[in-house]
Amino acid sequence: MSELMLAEHHAVVTGGGSGIGAATAAMLLRAGARVTLMGRDAAKLETQRDALGGGDKVACVSVDVADENAVAAAFAHAVEGLGDIDILVNNAGQATAAPFVQTDLALWKRMLDVNLTGAFLCTRAVLPAMLAKKSGRIVNVASTAGQVGYPYVAAYCASKHGVIGMTRALALEVATQGVTVNAVCPGYTETELLQASLDQITRKTSRSEAEARSILVRHNPQQRFVQPDEVANAVLWLCAPGSSAITGQSISVSGGEIT
Repeated sequence: MSELMLAEHHAVVTGGGSGIGAATAAMLLRAGARVTLMGRDAAKLETQRDALGGGDKVACVSVDVADENAVAAAFAHAVEGLGDIDILVNNAGQATAAPFVQTDLALWKRMLDVNLTGAFLCTRAVLPAMLAKKSGRIVNVASTAGQVGYPYVAAYCASKHGVIGMTRALALEVATQGVTVNAVCPGYTETELLQASLDQITRKTSRSEAEARSILVRHNPQQRFVQPDEVANAVLWLCAPGSSAITGQSISVSGGEIT
């Protein structure tokens, strides 16, 4: 791939302050794109912008993706700052584990609000302009939990299955209009979200962190955790000019866990 294949493109990455979002933003920037980082933690976004060293090619906008009015304002601000949005990476997400009978309505709604409704609201914010230009890339960061089930995370699985369903439906709806819509589905990835899962296991059991890691890594046939850059590479490929025939797909980045 050409290093500047995304020159003149403006990409928005939600959850851009760390982990997969930060790795994705870095790759899109290296490919020539202007990048707006979005997330709830303004300080974390600013720290990441400094780390990227992108100067005026990187902007930060603080937003709660589950808040309809805040999303509309954030995307208007992003367009005002760096121009029309050509690429949207819906990466913002949360994961909380609980047995099904202990999954209350607040937890259920939080998983759906952030992981699914957030992706819906952000996509709705960019889609009209993409359709008008007959050009655009939307990549939803889902999860292997959107492809199979896992115990104790019913709400999270439901939200990520919903993301994949939305991806497939919208891809068909806009297939003739120059916009592609895809999902990448990471397995357990070395991020803050993974660390939170490890902390929850150690807190609720007598296991050490090493033992908790051993439990989770068993899901990966390569017997390792996925790295954020590996997920970001998949996102970059889906945003590349040569990937215009790829749409409606949910691509597993999981070391062979999903085949």
